[in-house]
Parts: sequence; C-alpha cells; structure tokens
Amino acid sequence: MAGIAAILIVVELIDAARDYSLDNAGIVSRQVDGLDGILWAPFLHADFAHLWANLFPGLLFGFLVLLTRHFLAATAIIWVCSGLGVWLIGPSNAVTIGASGIVFGWLTFLMVRGIFNRAIWQVLGGVVLFVVYGSILWGIFPQDGPVSWQGHLCGALGGVLAAWVLRDDDRSAATPAGTLPTA
Repeated sequence: MAGIAAILIVVELIDAARDYSLDNAGIVSRQVDGLDGILWAPFLHADFAHLWANLFPGLLFGFLVLLTRHFLAATAIIWVCSGLGVWLIGPSNAVTIGASGIVFGWLTFLMVRGIFNRAIWQVLGGVVLFVVYGSILWGIFPQDGPVSWQGHLCGALGGVLAAWVLRDDDRSAATPAGTLPTA
C-alpha cells in the first residue's frame, strides 16, 4: 500500500506541475474515447485535498483487503465496476477522476464478505468497519456538487460483487450438523 500511495502522490505532483492537465484523461461518460479513463481515473485527483480524502481511508481499507488472499481480484472487479458504472450513468459532458470508487468498493467488500463466506469473524469485522466508517456510505446517494456519487455507488456495488464472486467455497465441503458424510 505504501507503493500505491507513493504512485498516487507522484502522479499528483506531476499533474500539479502540468497545471492539472492530466485530469482530462479521466472517465468521460458515454463517450467511446472516454472509456480509457476507466484505467487512469483512480490515479488522478482534482487537487491534493481530493487525493488526501481518498488516500487515508484507501490505505486502511486497501491494507485490510491485502490481508485477504483476494486483493488483486477484488481490486480488479471493483475498478471495472466503478469505472464502467461511471461511464454508463455519470454526468454528461464531465470528466470523472479519483480513487474513491475503489475506496468504497474495498469498504463494502470488507463489510459483506463474511456474509457470503458464512464466517463469524469476518462478519464481526464488517460490523466494526460499518460502525467506524459506515457514515461515508452516504456518499453513494445523489448529491449536488462535484462529488461523483455514481463512482461511489458503482464502486460499492463492485465491492459486493467481488465479495460474492470471491467467496470461499470451502463451506460447501462441511456437513450439516447431525449428518454423517457419505462414503
């Protein structure tokens, strides 16, 4: 996560030195030439305040997802869902940038994966995350201003999808209480 943070800071320094011209490489909704922004948008931020707002919760949630064995797959699912969602339902004639879709996705992945895995400790961890950080989920609802609630919503949905797709199937090998395994 330290490496990811360093990359984000270096990109923002370069962007600031270029008068924030890199920000034009973000997601342009419903424009074919805006699809490549899905790849670049999480690395781009409007300014350092925008970067810090994503960086600190992103470091925490990303570190916790790293502790699972699904970091790369979960991140890829969330990244694509968030980006495609913004491309499909984002505001017209706007460029959307920022890593908050991935941040929201990591949070929801961590909050719901215990339900899909039927793992009590993961459920309890999700409850703790919800109690401490759940208030940021208000960001998935439509609001006025420059914040991309579409990215937040689609990232959060991507986190739920990742938790479902990456669930542990070991639970199917367990036998129900009171039954004997067959030979």
